[in-house]
Amino acid sequence: MKRFKRHGHESQRDKHKQDLYQFNKTVEHGFPHQPSALGFSPSLELLAIGTRSGAIKLYGAPGVEFMGLHDENAAVTQVHFLPNQVELVTLLDDNSLHMWTLRAHTSMSELLEIGRFTLSGPPGAPPSVTRVTAVLAHSSGELLLLGTEGGHVFVVEVPGFRELEENNISVEDVQKRIPEDYVGRRNLECVETLHENPLNPRQVLIGYTRGLMVLWDLDRQRPIQHFLGTQVPYTCSVIASLINSSLFFYTCHASRSKKVCAAKMTRILSKHWMFLKPEKVNMLVFFWGEKHTSTVTGSKLSFTFLFVFILKSFSLRFTSRYAMEPWPINGGQNFAPDPPQRDLLLTGHEDGTVRFWDASGVCLYPMYKLSTAGAFLTDADPNDNMNQGSEGEWPPFRKVGCFDPYSDDPRLGIQKIHLCKYSGYLTVAGTAGQILVLELNDEAAEQTVEATVVDLLQGQEGFRWKGQARLDVREEPVLFPPGFQPFALVQCQPPAVVTAIALHSEWKMVAFGTSHGFGLYDYHQRNKILVKCTLNPSDQMALEGPLSRVKSIKKSLRQSFRRIRRSRVSMRKHHTNNAAKLQEINNRLVAEALQEMELAPVQRKIEARSSDDSFTGLVRTLYFADTFVSDSSHSTPSLWAGTNGGAVFAHVLRVPSLERRAEDPVVAHAAKEIQLMHRAPVVGLVVLDGKGAPLPEPLEVAHDLARSPEMHGSHHLLVVSEEQLKLFTLPKVSSKSKLKLTAVDGSRVRRVGVAWFGSRTDEQLESSLVVLTNQGELHVISLPSIKMMVHYPCIRREDVSGIASCVFTKYGQGFYLMSPSEFERFSLSTRWVVEPRCLVEAPLQMRPKNPSSPIHRDQPDGVPTEHRCVCSNKSSARQVMEHALLNDESEYMRISS
Repeated sequence: MKRFKRHGHESQRDKHKQDLYQFNKTVEHGFPHQPSALGFSPSLELLAIGTRSGAIKLYGAPGVEFMGLHDENAAVTQVHFLPNQVELVTLLDDNSLHMWTLRAHTSMSELLEIGRFTLSGPPGAPPSVTRVTAVLAHSSGELLLLGTEGGHVFVVEVPGFRELEENNISVEDVQKRIPEDYVGRRNLECVETLHENPLNPRQVLIGYTRGLMVLWDLDRQRPIQHFLGTQVPYTCSVIASLINSSLFFYTCHASRSKKVCAAKMTRILSKHWMFLKPEKVNMLVFFWGEKHTSTVTGSKLSFTFLFVFILKSFSLRFTSRYAMEPWPINGGQNFAPDPPQRDLLLTGHEDGTVRFWDASGVCLYPMYKLSTAGAFLTDADPNDNMNQGSEGEWPPFRKVGCFDPYSDDPRLGIQKIHLCKYSGYLTVAGTAGQILVLELNDEAAEQTVEATVVDLLQGQEGFRWKGQARLDVREEPVLFPPGFQPFALVQCQPPAVVTAIALHSEWKMVAFGTSHGFGLYDYHQRNKILVKCTLNPSDQMALEGPLSRVKSIKKSLRQSFRRIRRSRVSMRKHHTNNAAKLQEINNRLVAEALQEMELAPVQRKIEARSSDDSFTGLVRTLYFADTFVSDSSHSTPSLWAGTNGGAVFAHVLRVPSLERRAEDPVVAHAAKEIQLMHRAPVVGLVVLDGKGAPLPEPLEVAHDLARSPEMHGSHHLLVVSEEQLKLFTLPKVSSKSKLKLTAVDGSRVRRVGVAWFGSRTDEQLESSLVVLTNQGELHVISLPSIKMMVHYPCIRREDVSGIASCVFTKYGQGFYLMSPSEFERFSLSTRWVVEPRCLVEAPLQMRPKNPSSPIHRDQPDGVPTEHRCVCSNKSSARQVMEHALLNDESEYMRISS
């Protein structure tokens, strides 16, 4: 019997989805990955950065950010703003030019590409003739001068990208007007730089690779003056300068010219910020001043009460480490509203540090850095070679950090983070099986970290650990600065990577899991409560450790043949069954399939996995819950653990009352065990109360931030595996409903989180489950009905690191690493969206009335007329340098001495 759709109900349901869910990639936090080009607009006060992936990013005042992406998969080699306009030009390494504009729409600006152009040469000409090496945006805003590898200069009209052939400057025209002995001795080679004469915009200075400089008149189409390599005090292979209203750089590749550079740049460094990014430095997140940040190994996002406390406690330390000068780039206006709540992003790094970021708005602000290396004895000392430096060298930079991918002990890497935002307790777990429990303190303290060793193998024979050794704990007291200070350490044995962690600050317990099992630690009484080994006897891969990546080919072949043999044996058994029993099984399967097709036509087939697969005992998730485990009349604290082999273990905890908490021990005993038939890894566990809502976080009810859970109705356990979602009733643990997500196409659940959604007009919130698959797709599933609501493509399926690093917030937002130095932020909610809302207005036009006639100016283009009289006295040194470069060698020698 067919089921007819109710169109009115469907339309109402669709409207409800539109009110709650909307997917947007909102902002990119961090420093652009692999920057390849830099540009600055003095009139707009915007900084542009191009990357090797073809991205172009604009930064202005805090909160003013724009991002664009070229369609071509090519690196950005140059970025140039058109003077006094909101347009800019980018040059890619495929020799294409692209025009961008900041177009205002509904009082907001957006970066749009409005044109593209590729320089074409005469028929039969070699590619070097049109290979662009230098770009000059003329102050008129109507011309682009393009210097090429063949030594030619092409003049292009913008924004239409029309080539003005009659104004082109060929290399033959230049060679005719310079001494013959210079031409015969060397070729001019490519155009290295193009610059406009600040005193006459109709004159252009052309610099060639061989050291020749030619001052060219655009109106008369002839050179006015030329400078040979022997007419400057030092032989310069490359000459480049940047002239604007506030900065003047003169750089030379010759080593002997650093004295001249120092005389000029010392004044610049005293007034402006300097940004350096060595090639081997992996900047995690975009903030000026940090010299070294190691690779991200884990992340956690939290809404916290700790903001006021952290800002108050560490304001002095922050001001002592970072310059408090105002941000030097102030272009645009930020119209983003104040954030509705405070977001705190925690990132764990391979050097054992945890960094705290204010992720409330568009800008990601550094708040605090925690280092866990002080609690251990390691071979690497971060203070080694810090004060070494040769005297007399310029620039006189002081070494404040050292980056070496092999300098940090890899065992310090942070893998898991759990922060209680209400009590100030933090738990971090590392690569060598270490779990540190830390407490927030606003004063420095000298204390000893008490270590407890937990044997997860429980004395089983026949297992030998082949991986790394554990970290040695410092036995003497350690002075910890104000902030999060460790007071307890749990060391797993074998020291494998910690794969799961959970903190319950109200019960003062921390649960941890590795590839060998899981345990429970009472950090109030400093003792272990529970140890459970989940290791399968056939799982030898779990004993090789994270540093042994070589797999046995014989073992892989042996496992493959065993699977084939088991499948053949099972097929023979099925064939030997009698026909009646086979028919009965087929009828039952057909009935179940029809029922599933009728209830959920989008569900797809899943495949059972073998129990001999590697790492079946690896613990994937841990979950604390106060629910009904033993009977339906009394709720008890419990710990739930899910493994890679589809097993779920439940343990009942007897927690003493608050008065007896320090004396009486916590007792745990096994209560339930669930084995999923398809043996897919369990990636998430959620307990729903009597109203179908997820249980609140510890201490959340005590702070009046959540309602008390409904304890009168029946509770349910939601088990999220890689292939399906299954709902069980408690305490009987009987299957109630399920939703199959994966299929034969290889889709697997990778990340899962609980989020609350609400419309812009209604204060009512609904809880949902957010799921990310290995295909990069986001699914929102309703609770407790576990029905698919919406799904969106989010991350490329090839971006494995991005999928693995994804974290969800409580209100439908998420973060993932789009590069080693950038976080992509997205939102699934219509109510809570953090995105740039900024406006960049075009400055006053300063174009001359007759651009064809020479016009002498006292200031370079980009300075308003009313400000020129004020700036003239301050820029006398710059004018002397300009005059020396263009006319007089003696003046050049005078200022360089």
